[in-house]
Amino acid sequence: MITTREARPAVVVERFAVRSAVSLVAACAAGVAFAVVMAVVWAGWAPVREVDQAISDGVTRWVGGSEVLVAAFGGITRLGDTATLTGVTALAVAWLLLRRRPWVAAHVVVTALGGGLLGVVVKELVERLRPLVDVEVAGAPGWSFPSGHTLGATVTYGVLLLVFASVRPARRVVTALVVAIVVVVGFTRVALGVHYATDVLGGWLLGLVWLALTTEVFRRWRRDEGMPEVPLSRGLAPEAADDLRPVSGRRVDVPADLPLVVARLLVAWGLLLGALFALGSWLTAAGPDVPPAWDRAVVEWFAERRVPAWDAVMDRVGTFSGTGPVIGAAVVVCVLALATTRSWRPVLLVVLGLLGEVTLFLLTTAIIDRARPAAKLPGDLPPTSSFPSGHVAASLVLGTAVALLVWRGTGGWWRWPVVATALVIPVAVAAQRLYSGVHYPTDLAGSFLLALPWITVVAMTTINGHGAANSGTRAATDSVTGTAARG
Repeated sequence: MITTREARPAVVVERFAVRSAVSLVAACAAGVAFAVVMAVVWAGWAPVREVDQAISDGVTRWVGGSEVLVAAFGGITRLGDTATLTGVTALAVAWLLLRRRPWVAAHVVVTALGGGLLGVVVKELVERLRPLVDVEVAGAPGWSFPSGHTLGATVTYGVLLLVFASVRPARRVVTALVVAIVVVVGFTRVALGVHYATDVLGGWLLGLVWLALTTEVFRRWRRDEGMPEVPLSRGLAPEAADDLRPVSGRRVDVPADLPLVVARLLVAWGLLLGALFALGSWLTAAGPDVPPAWDRAVVEWFAERRVPAWDAVMDRVGTFSGTGPVIGAAVVVCVLALATTRSWRPVLLVVLGLLGEVTLFLLTTAIIDRARPAAKLPGDLPPTSSFPSGHVAASLVLGTAVALLVWRGTGGWWRWPVVATALVIPVAVAAQRLYSGVHYPTDLAGSFLLALPWITVVAMTTINGHGAANSGTRAATDSVTGTAARG
């Protein structure tokens, strides 16, 4: 008679075998389907070509009639850009390395990089031209088959989903989100008129095939290392679940005096808004375009010393101090801080710091109507008043937050150059705003009045307050760095 305890392993083995067989069949089906699509495209089969053209013409005609749709699809399609995928991969790899999972990190790099190279090779083999549509919405260089955005999104987001599937909370939500991103990115390529439908289909199929191959290689390596067989639903490395989880436990560290903490932040925010209003009102008392004499003199001094070499340098500084780069830098800081400290406090420092800065800036510029210094302004300048400088305030908040986190959380020699860089960047941004003639010195003073007190209050509330948090960052860092390397 077979007992329940003896039967359970047999059931587990049977289920694993069935799931493995299904995965193998699915991978083979995807490979065959891609080969068929590639052959049809390569041969230029007329029925498929006509359907492709009809779909492209119809969708681009619909999208091209709405500026909102063009802008929306143009933004969504960036989720499959090389820059975006590279950034996402780099952050994931940094997280895995900080959590002492180098082999999983290597698998992510090989999968993502190999998928990109595979797409380039196939494009050169097929040499399919981009669509010619009745309503041109967007343009793109290079060959058309397969869609690089679609292939890259399938491979990159797919491998990250497989890696982090071992973290159980919100697994279904994340899976649905990844599938939605991959599907929508593919659709945007057709909607923008830069790919045929078969290009997108080829990108999905080739991405799935490559993902299946690299996954099987990794799973065979696990078997060779004597690790147990596990279904993919538990992730590629289920033993790393604790290391991949953002924090050690599920309990959120909520301070007992949360209402008092919120009240302090709101009071500080209100006082800073009042101070900014007072300073702005004094500066514009004579009129929105009548600055103090010395304010104008400083702007003119910078204008007289403009040369092509400095123009190029300052243009680059301006490009990297815009809203997009600041948000990207904040995401990087939050991810790395969370991976290192296993605490949400650094994330709260950055998020609350930037949230308060943005709201103070927007309200102040809406109340204080001050004209900018230069008569001829850059075309990409936002329609906000000159007081205060949002670029300088954001760089101050983010730079100060980084300096605080690095200084408190590490003890190595490298914290000195990191802290110095974090503090020098706002100075460079301030110099660029003066050099370009888009702000007065008193606008920058308003930015300092906004940013430094606010980030100080937020830091005292998040990383300095509530007992053990004083040493939380360093303790968490020591805990992470003390973890044994487990591959």
